[in-house]
Amino acid sequence: MNFERFIARRYLLSKRKARFISIITLISVIGITVGVAALIIVLSVFNGFNSLVTDILVGFDPHIRVEPATGTALPDYERVISVLEEDDRVKAYSPAASGRSMIVVKNINRIINVRGMDPDKMPDVSGVEESMVLGSLLLDRPDNSDGIVLGIGLADRLNAMQGDTVTVISPQGMEAALLRFGQPILRRYIVSGIYESMNQDYDANYAFVSLHSARRLFNLGEDITGVELRLHNFRQSDAVKRDLQRALGDGYLVQTWYDLHRDLYSVMEIERWGAYIILSLIIAVATFNILGSLTMTVIEKTRDIGVLKAMGATKREVIRIYLFEGVLVGIIGSVIGSLIGYIVCYLQIQYHLFPLDPTVYIIPALPVEIRLIDFIAVGGAALLLSSLAALYPAKRAARVLPAQAVRWE
Repeated sequence: MNFERFIARRYLLSKRKARFISIITLISVIGITVGVAALIIVLSVFNGFNSLVTDILVGFDPHIRVEPATGTALPDYERVISVLEEDDRVKAYSPAASGRSMIVVKNINRIINVRGMDPDKMPDVSGVEESMVLGSLLLDRPDNSDGIVLGIGLADRLNAMQGDTVTVISPQGMEAALLRFGQPILRRYIVSGIYESMNQDYDANYAFVSLHSARRLFNLGEDITGVELRLHNFRQSDAVKRDLQRALGDGYLVQTWYDLHRDLYSVMEIERWGAYIILSLIIAVATFNILGSLTMTVIEKTRDIGVLKAMGATKREVIRIYLFEGVLVGIIGSVIGSLIGYIVCYLQIQYHLFPLDPTVYIIPALPVEIRLIDFIAVGGAALLLSSLAALYPAKRAARVLPAQAVRWE
């Protein structure tokens, strides 16, 4: 241990004449400890919610969706398939036809999104089958009637149950019907099942039908409006998106699961950074205490600083003494705060210290996910602020003149 660190440790831990300075230093350590612990706990909760939302969306949505950049019909479907089949990262794919329509049950009607998919390939690219809570994913019924699967929120608002008949009116031909030049396209469906995706937007606004039925509903002929695919590893979505966009060209729009819910993730990211900045103020206030306590230490130790400089200590070495003292306060607060944060997060994961009402929420307790990067980022920020707070007292100590300091004492 060099003498700068030795003296910094002695200044911090030794009994001072002015006990008030020791109290301020203790408050600084406590402030950093509380700030670091609070930041780690809050960031871990945000991580838990983020992972929960991602698991729900990725489990239900396709990992990547390919749609036409302009227009409705997907150009050159065979070319898209050939590109997908050459990529080993693609697990499964399915053509799709979708659009907005009006669904009518008795005197109740709503505007919804109708999505038509290949019944044979749908289980491989969508999580609808795993999300069924009533009935089954039977889009092509044995009696040759068309089946439809509704979200639980949509079924509740329509007062529809399994086996009920609903009417879907397509926007295609609506203009001609209004001008009395033709009839609107409408089809009747039997409710085969009801799903619950844990996503209120889907549950209240989406219905699924077979691909050939959706083609007739939207008057697409043999065309489709997109291709949905799943990967072996959904975290490769961005890389696969770049490769597909490069291979297909500008006539196609390639979107990942993240792109489909970008607004949601943007809000979550803003909330995360907001919480980080607000809770960092706790650490910032603690560093002001460090600045105050070290400044008063310089005043108290003026004679000692003069003696050190008279014995040959340079300005840089004096600066290091006080910087080490500020960093030591930051290290103590960061280590204790990180330990408290980890213990609280671990207990929440194991014992659900903060439970949630399962009748209201889809999870039994606050979700928590511990990430090493959070400990590094929070601890690094605390050390940086502590070092900056010690910079002014260190420079002030370095400006002490030995002769004046000893004579003044």
